[in-house]
Amino acid sequence: MENILTANNLIKTFEKHEKKQKKVSFNAVDDISLQVGQGEIVGVLGPNGAGKTTLLRMLGMLMQPTSGSITMTVDGEQLTDVTRIKANIGYLSGNTKLYGRLSTRELLEILGNIYGMDKQAIDERIEAISKVLNLENFIDNRIEKLSTGQTQRASISRCLIHSPKLYIFDEPTLGLDIISSNSIIEFMKQERQQGKTVLYSTHYMEEAEYLCDRVVLIDKGRIVAQGTIDELSQLTGKNKLRDIFNSLIKEVE
Repeated sequence: MENILTANNLIKTFEKHEKKQKKVSFNAVDDISLQVGQGEIVGVLGPNGAGKTTLLRMLGMLMQPTSGSITMTVDGEQLTDVTRIKANIGYLSGNTKLYGRLSTRELLEILGNIYGMDKQAIDERIEAISKVLNLENFIDNRIEKLSTGQTQRASISRCLIHSPKLYIFDEPTLGLDIISSNSIIEFMKQERQQGKTVLYSTHYMEEAEYLCDRVVLIDKGRIVAQGTIDELSQLTGKNKLRDIFNSLIKEVE
């Protein structure tokens, strides 16, 4: 399996103010290295404040690491240029804001033009995305009028318009109803079948257990363990991912 994304010794340092306005530096991500293979779904798990979002933002080229390197390999070519890497990534965060007065179709048309696609390619891609994410009933409604689940699907749709090789999703199903969550989970499975790669964070252990080929467990900015569910089960003697997670985090604590 070819590695589509490789991160080496990533560190992200921030400063925080403590009592008497004293500045203290800390590493939100502390020397993390990982590889993500083409056609994999890899879950990034960890407690609140573990560094998951910071890690994903660096991998998505939205935040520059304090030190370390990130490379992407597409069709056998190693990319190091940030612009070219971004062009092959679809990134979704929990706080993404959409233009409420636009419809999902209008949003996708604008993004398609930004990516330099011609009108026919945009129209064909929108039709395909609409079927995959079940947008047909609301694709022409204003985004500000959509439900939470519909808005999340609209947000995911903008990550698909340029047909990226890698999806990076930060809590894509957080707060959604079962139907909306299932739609997004099935979408990730379908994309894996098409050879696409998904790297995503979640707090839902059952979801990760069902979906992920591998999981990466981080705490305090460091990787605690990584591997398949079977590998982590052998490591901890636990069968369920929730129990594996709790066991490994308690060891760190």
